[in-house]
Amino acid sequence: MTSGMSSWRMLGKDRNASVASVPEGMGDPGKILNALPHPVISVRPDGWIGDANGAAESFFGMSRAALAQHRLGELFLPGSPLESLVAQVEAGGGAINEYRVDIGLPKGAGDRCVDIFVSPLANAGDGVVVMLQERSITEKMDRQLTHRAAARSVAAMASVLAHEIKNPLSGIRGAAQLLEAEATDSDRALTQLICEETDRIVKLVDRMSAFSDGRPVERESVNVHAVLDHVKKVAQAGFARHIRFVENYDPSLPTVLGSRDQLVQVFLNLVKNAAEAIGETRSDGEIELSSAFRPGVRLQAPGSSVPISLPLEFCVRDNGLGVDTEMMPYLFDPFITTKPAGTGLGLALVAKIIGDHGGTIECESLPRRTTFRILMPMYAPRDGRGAARG
Repeated sequence: MTSGMSSWRMLGKDRNASVASVPEGMGDPGKILNALPHPVISVRPDGWIGDANGAAESFFGMSRAALAQHRLGELFLPGSPLESLVAQVEAGGGAINEYRVDIGLPKGAGDRCVDIFVSPLANAGDGVVVMLQERSITEKMDRQLTHRAAARSVAAMASVLAHEIKNPLSGIRGAAQLLEAEATDSDRALTQLICEETDRIVKLVDRMSAFSDGRPVERESVNVHAVLDHVKKVAQAGFARHIRFVENYDPSLPTVLGSRDQLVQVFLNLVKNAAEAIGETRSDGEIELSSAFRPGVRLQAPGSSVPISLPLEFCVRDNGLGVDTEMMPYLFDPFITTKPAGTGLGLALVAKIIGDHGGTIECESLPRRTTFRILMPMYAPRDGRGAARG
């Protein structure tokens, strides 16, 4: 192990500058890394631990000096994906992130669910740096699994409602129409109210039936930029005519395998929510539509030992009021809404559609900056070749 914090000084270097070029007052990189709450370790090319910050000492239950006496594979139980991620970074030279990974620690420390970030050090041959971001117990439950379980519950409820409610409602509406023919003017208002309310309930059941539609969806290679352009035109012609749109696209982005109509439904829902969050009275309302290629993003799917690559990122960002902190954990659950006339099914259906496409959706919200981020796999032709960017 190098003495002091020399290996951390390598982390603080710019690729074309020395540590001495760091402006005075910026502080020792070692102190900065020790201030981080997440475990950070450097791994030498021979697989031995080079150095570690204070959070890593707490995470692994041993001192920095003790960690330096171990190889990376000795810190985890057999089967940990971390060694293979480090090997990929050393071979490819690019950073890799992997989310929601269960790793086992020896000495009875049990399993931990973490996000893993692996990046090469400044100079070739220095090794890599690894940061682990531990997730809470509630976050260990995969969000997409939760969304799909909620969708299945809604699907079952929709089937029951269609049979137990829609049929009697048609009888009630028919009876009200018969009474209306002989009713007085004052009574006719009541029969019309009955018809309107039964129609409203039928529409709600129909919306829920979208969850229980088990028919196979025809999928094709879809250019999501074309989908976003269509959604923007629809929004500007109606509910978002007073809002400025900003487009920030990666023009070389590959296509996705999916249903164009369903993806239009997803982004139209997100843009409509963004417009409602901004409100009709704001003159500075802005919605940003963006896309990016993130080759290092992978998701450990429940029940699968092979991480899924999700390199396609699509974001809908607005400068509205934001989402209440208390609402964030339940944002994609059915029947959760803050709108006076909302049903709480829109975002639940969005999460279901994205999950059916093999992707994931998350929300980050601050006042005047709320982002819905969708990560999706790219289209793979049937001949087995990867889709080219462009």
